[in-house]
Amino acid sequence: MTEHPLVEMIDIEKHFGGVRAVEHVSLDLWPGEVVGVLGHNGAGKSCLMRILSGAMIPNGGEIRVGGQPVQFTEPNDARAVGIETIYQTLALADHLDAPKNLFLGRELKTRFGNLDDARMLEEAREVLARLNPNFKNLRDPVSSLSGGQRQVIAIARAIYFDTKILIMDEPTAALGPSETAMVADLIRQLRAEGIGIFLVSHDMHDVFDLCDRVVVMNKGRIVGAHAIEEVSKDDVLSLIVKGELPADWSARNLEAAQ
Repeated sequence: MTEHPLVEMIDIEKHFGGVRAVEHVSLDLWPGEVVGVLGHNGAGKSCLMRILSGAMIPNGGEIRVGGQPVQFTEPNDARAVGIETIYQTLALADHLDAPKNLFLGRELKTRFGNLDDARMLEEAREVLARLNPNFKNLRDPVSSLSGGQRQVIAIARAIYFDTKILIMDEPTAALGPSETAMVADLIRQLRAEGIGIFLVSHDMHDVFDLCDRVVVMNKGRIVGAHAIEEVSKDDVLSLIVKGELPADWSARNLEAAQ
């Protein structure tokens, strides 16, 4: 096991005037681990992930990557240390094809400074085949692709650039059952490759199917952090809604262990 987590967020705070959106939150992620981050809208989970992605600057606390302190003032700072985010909207350019989306803003150039379309096509073909060997629509605009295919492009774009930490925001929210299963398989594949994943989701089935740990936020604080086998769906719902476990939780788990 590695000596340090991939990333540690230590005593993070974020205030908006008198509103404490994130209050003294500490969280870590290890290689090949999927951690579910749950909570009602406004609980602070999206704010916390935006801080980790470099899209928001915290008022206090520290972030460490591989044991080393880092400071992010913009998303490119986070990307530079291997943190990528896939937002629910996917942030794809609908009129462009897969290779152009994969390298959007980070285009490959020839030695003469021109766009290297041939190399971008080949690199896109390679990384997409790694995720989905059946992906053939490389030249089609992404607007014509299915939700699952679009998600594959978004994941490919994230992992191509030597990603170690992946933040996934509601990755299956707009997908049907078969495409949801495909994305779940991709998450398992990334975990097997040693990538750490923060999975922000409202889908309890996804959380219990994919996550090693679950962290629940309520009113800007972490109210529960548990290995997934320690809790039931009802336990997690209780944390989300009430900010605490059911009164009989300790007794029930103690009995299960005996």
